[in-house]
Amino acid sequence: RDGYKIESKSILAGLVVTAAAFFYGTPLHAQSWSYAEAAKPYAGTTIRVLDEITPLQETMRKLVPEFTKETGILVEYELLGHGDVIKRGQADLFSGRGYYDAIMLHSMQMGPLLAAKALKSIDELIENDALTNPSLDLDDLIEPANKSLVNYAGKQYGFLTWNYNQIYWARADLLSHPDEQALFKTRYGYPLAPAETMQQMRDIAEFFTRKSGETLAGEPLLNDFYGIVLEGIPGGTTFTTVWEVFMNNWGGGVFDSDGKPNLDTPENIAALTFWADLWKFAPPGQAEYSLIDVPTVMGNGIAAQTIAFSDFVLGVDKPGGGAFAGKFVYGGIPYNADNPEARSAGGEPSLMALSIHSKNQEATYLFMQWMIDKATQAKQVAAGGGGVPIRRSSFDLDVMSETTRLSLYNAMATSLQYVRAKPKAPNFFEIDSTMAPLVQQVGIGQLTAEEALKDGQRKVLSICNDCLLPE
Repeated sequence: RDGYKIESKSILAGLVVTAAAFFYGTPLHAQSWSYAEAAKPYAGTTIRVLDEITPLQETMRKLVPEFTKETGILVEYELLGHGDVIKRGQADLFSGRGYYDAIMLHSMQMGPLLAAKALKSIDELIENDALTNPSLDLDDLIEPANKSLVNYAGKQYGFLTWNYNQIYWARADLLSHPDEQALFKTRYGYPLAPAETMQQMRDIAEFFTRKSGETLAGEPLLNDFYGIVLEGIPGGTTFTTVWEVFMNNWGGGVFDSDGKPNLDTPENIAALTFWADLWKFAPPGQAEYSLIDVPTVMGNGIAAQTIAFSDFVLGVDKPGGGAFAGKFVYGGIPYNADNPEARSAGGEPSLMALSIHSKNQEATYLFMQWMIDKATQAKQVAAGGGGVPIRRSSFDLDVMSETTRLSLYNAMATSLQYVRAKPKAPNFFEIDSTMAPLVQQVGIGQLTAEEALKDGQRKVLSICNDCLLPE
């Protein structure tokens, strides 16, 4: 009888715990799981991780020792520049060397690497309850960037880890100056404010383009001033910006619904013509400007507005970042007023991908989860004085609500509603290297948009007919 009482109490206690877990929506597994416990079989393992060097990753590097302290898994966290991380990472994956266990990949790399079967799907790892954090809350990752990036043919290849996105960036001190506002209203018939549409951005570019000796915000200019600055180098992200920010907003794009090249359409011609028209209001050296040069020009105060990657803003608009720090305003990528339903924003969602050649896949998978964990992300954003969120919940953190940068974070949130990963094209880099010089020639006036896109269509068709991986 006493034994019965003990057993009954144990059963009752178990039922209470189970009922509580059910009522509060917390799985029992979630209460007991930890990185430390999951990592016990792998303590002492060394994993090699290759990532891109930006202020975001520099902050993450300071947190990596916390993962090692918690799990006993050693992490060689290597940071390289944009071009080098692509070249070295792809070389390691294509060669089968397997030096790196996880490699940071931009979305544009997914097509070539999936075609080469160089990436390890994480589906089996996700299904392993001992390895998978039940509180990871993947539904909190920002969409459509996440799913458009990591999913292919019914399989998952990692998690959204870096959420590079483009935003609109302008001089708040100029747009709010009473003299400039009055003159703009007289000339264009509507109030001067940060551009919400492409057409407004064009008006602002024209309005603020002035010669040395003219007046700007009540002061005579010592040098020429420009209404806009854009990337123009025949490489970098020039063509992808034209594609995602302009062509897509005009209802065009690079591929049709069947994945075939679709460049020389009326929509694309109109978009490229509009982009080239903005060059009239840009610095004369724009043809050699990269995505790194654009923030420098804005920081030096010689242009009124731009479209730029938001993570570069973090290094310019900060205390000590330059004479114009604190004098900027931001917004989402302007939409085309003539086709608002086609709204699109440029970006480069990126993931930490698991090499199929890794001999430490379980330990690496734990690190991949830890990087995107809510707690890690909160620490990273706080340690960096802000950041570029991969989670919706990160926008609710106190540091993301600071008045001095609220405009920037609101701009990110707006753009990220429309940022998608690049289509998975095995020949992506050939297409990009073919199109970038052509669009640059349109910008500098050597080709018309129609000529460039007709030539581009012919050249891309010679590269691929069905350009996207089949789903």
